[in-house]
Amino acid sequence: MNWDDTTDADAAERLVGASADREDQAVEAALRPKDLGEFIGQEKVREQLDLVLRAARARGATADHVLLSGAPGLGKTTLSMIIAEEMGAPIRITSGPAIQHAGDLAAILSSLQEGEVLFLDEIHRMSRPAEEMLYMAMEDFRVDVIVGKGPGATAIPLELPPFTLVGATTRAGLLPPPLRDRFGFTAHMEFYEPTELERVVHRSANLLEVEIDPAGAAEIAGRSRGTPRIANRLLRRVRDYAQVKADGLITRDIAAAALAVYEVDERGLDRLDRAVLEALLKLFGGGPVGLSTLAVAVGEERETVEEVAEPFLVREGLLARTPRGRVATPAAWAHLGLTPPRSQAAGNGQQDLFGA
Repeated sequence: MNWDDTTDADAAERLVGASADREDQAVEAALRPKDLGEFIGQEKVREQLDLVLRAARARGATADHVLLSGAPGLGKTTLSMIIAEEMGAPIRITSGPAIQHAGDLAAILSSLQEGEVLFLDEIHRMSRPAEEMLYMAMEDFRVDVIVGKGPGATAIPLELPPFTLVGATTRAGLLPPPLRDRFGFTAHMEFYEPTELERVVHRSANLLEVEIDPAGAAEIAGRSRGTPRIANRLLRRVRDYAQVKADGLITRDIAAAALAVYEVDERGLDRLDRAVLEALLKLFGGGPVGLSTLAVAVGEERETVEEVAEPFLVREGLLARTPRGRVATPAAWAHLGLTPPRSQAAGNGQQDLFGA
């Protein structure tokens, strides 16, 4: 079983999961900004990318290959489409898991037009033979097509038109150095600040023709886990609630009431996140506890807890990973309104030398 696929599916089912389902993809297509001027957030990346693209246009050349890394939902696909738009070039979209053989990649590369942008999502999941073919294609705009089998096999060089590869990955550490080194520009996408997400919510509400006041937008942004995709998804669910339960205007109270129905609390934690914290605090006294034991306690797969729930809890400072197991922080006790045991209060899960 491919656990990447499992955890992606689990995340997509959650309202605060960063993976995109079909509904998200359809809505994102309508909400997606068309150029760098419309793109909200990621200011350093936008500034650097703007210089790269403007310089390429001034030279009349194709842009350098671009690698975008970061968590799902931060705008990597959107930026790839903006790159194509800014360069006045068509874009071809595929993904690493779809390229299982070198021949799959050769077929795509050989059909590219000059200057075309090839967007390769989840590039770290591409097969090794295809990856090795990509080295030569990126550097020399050439691939060797193998004809025949065994001792009689012959490599026929195939020249490619200049193109721009935009690779996206959620796990940059899994990319081999030879592949990373062939990208002329590398950018890491950061999580968004609440003020940036408020601008995202206002823009999306305008495009969706939803009435929302500043306090309502701030409430949604504060529960969006620093991710525009989640902000847009929460906005749609709050819109539904406002249309059914109110007059259609999204205020702070309406947003809070709607998200309470969907079990998304004021810090963006959902049912799974709170279940992990409650098990850690109430059943195991704040830890340390092993991951497998914690997963059994919440009735989830080990990989689901580790890959879906834990990253956000760690980032929020509610849970810590230690060599002895998972440990709750003082912030976790405070968030759930519980009082930590004396050992937790004194040393964050570490017993005092004198047993105090």
